[in-house]
Amino acid sequence: MAGEALAAADLEHLRAAIAVSREAAARGDEPYGAVLVDASGRLLLAAGNTQNSTGDCTGHAETNLLREATTRFGAQALAGSTLYASGEPCAMCAGAIYWSGVPRVVFALPAARMNAIAGERTDVLDLDSREVLARGQHAVTVLGPVLEDEAAEVLEAHYGAQRA
Repeated sequence: MAGEALAAADLEHLRAAIAVSREAAARGDEPYGAVLVDASGRLLLAAGNTQNSTGDCTGHAETNLLREATTRFGAQALAGSTLYASGEPCAMCAGAIYWSGVPRVVFALPAARMNAIAGERTDVLDLDSREVLARGQHAVTVLGPVLEDEAAEVLEAHYGAQRA
């Protein structure tokens, strides 16, 4: 991970996103979570993946979070926020992050490792979130992976149980 150093509060918020991923897995959804924190460090919102429970293929944690956040808080609040994700945002979620105006993302588990844990899948776009976000007209800082092993435990338990 290059660039800015992470504060203890960043790790706390990232652990909160990982906890949300556990909750998503416990209810039968994919094991991913995200939290949004304002510029002062106050937790604004948390959301988990809901693809299985809703049947909505766009029900990723980050898109669920941003759908509600843009409605509840507006662009000005999001412009000073940080999104923490248990896994590296996919191309769809990276686009949603970009268009929401969130300027900073911190993630735990990189896409390559998530895909390795999940096993053979046909729904993966092999496109790094940094690559997606670097193509925009405004900067989005992306930090990660951080706390990779903690996030991996959730995925390993979820996908291991599915294969058992």
